[in-house]
Amino acid sequence: MHNGESGDLLASGIVEKIGNPPSRLKHKAGAKTDSRDVQAPDHRAAFALMIQALCEGPASVIAGPSEIQAVGHRVVHGAERFTGSVRVDGNVIKALEDFSTLAPLHNPPNLVGLREAMRLMPGVPHVAVFDTAFHQTLPPHAYLYALPYELYTQHRIRRYGFHGTSHRYVTEAAARFLGLPLSETNVITCHLGNGCSMTAVAGGKSVDTSMGMTPLEGLVMGTRSGDVDPALTFHLIRALGMTADAVDNLLNRESGLLGVSGVSNDMREVVDAAKGNTRADLAIEIFCYRIRKYVGAYTAVLGRVDALVFTGGIGENAAGIRERACRGLDALGYVLDAARNAAPARGPRDVSADGSPHRILVIPTDEELMIACDTARIAAGA
Repeated sequence: MHNGESGDLLASGIVEKIGNPPSRLKHKAGAKTDSRDVQAPDHRAAFALMIQALCEGPASVIAGPSEIQAVGHRVVHGAERFTGSVRVDGNVIKALEDFSTLAPLHNPPNLVGLREAMRLMPGVPHVAVFDTAFHQTLPPHAYLYALPYELYTQHRIRRYGFHGTSHRYVTEAAARFLGLPLSETNVITCHLGNGCSMTAVAGGKSVDTSMGMTPLEGLVMGTRSGDVDPALTFHLIRALGMTADAVDNLLNRESGLLGVSGVSNDMREVVDAAKGNTRADLAIEIFCYRIRKYVGAYTAVLGRVDALVFTGGIGENAAGIRERACRGLDALGYVLDAARNAAPARGPRDVSADGSPHRILVIPTDEELMIACDTARIAAGA
């Protein structure tokens, strides 16, 4: 929860393991915390617990839901219809239902939360902020696949990209850090967490991104494979007798760091295991190698690069992964300073060496603030 005028963070929290008891409520407001096991059999129950935590208990910040003036909702897929954040109405709800075929794992839960919030707070503006919106500036040669064109015109099969709210936030933050107008800022942004993606940004606008029609394409992730030969799917079905659903589950939930290392989808645990586990070390090398490949590709796309930007849980906190990902990039003009990179700093910082042709930045992302700012602006009628 943010203050709509100042943008200051008032409270934050999450309900984990919804539908898998015991669920866990984690809520924080300043120095006050509320962390406990709860019963959250579904998203509707979880949402009610969240409202209760804001209004009651050790970390409450408001007297009741009537003090909430607007609600922002992160929505994964807005397809081509939504190029920015919008106020939610019946037409928006219908469109999100239609887009569920493009994001079957994400949009349905987004809709559950949106409907429940509108039921509990019917008198305030609700705003949808889309992960895909920032990437709607991709040119056709970047978003189209080399498939029969009718698959795009009739079924909207194309690259959409995700993590757009994070890429937009760190792009704007990088421009401020570098002292450049946003319209003149060229950066490569790396959002590295359990989900990972990279974006080439020219003049403040996304011109290419690693995720595709779904969040499966691109970098190696916690449990997602990232780029693979499309014919791999046919081989798994024909040679191993797997079903389409089983292949989907394999590529989305059993691959990535988890699949290669056999240890975990959590990079911290994989790094710890890599000290004596060759598979864990190999998983890290594949992860970092894929990043280097995309840095090279996007450097070619942009021509002039002001900075390579790391963000997300891994990008912000794992100095060793940043160092390993940048190995060999000196020839392209990305020269890391080992001491700056290893320093335990938290805010936006430059970790490149003096004289590096391109800056290397670490910028903590704040998707929630971006959602709050968009929500306040749209709720005010701007």
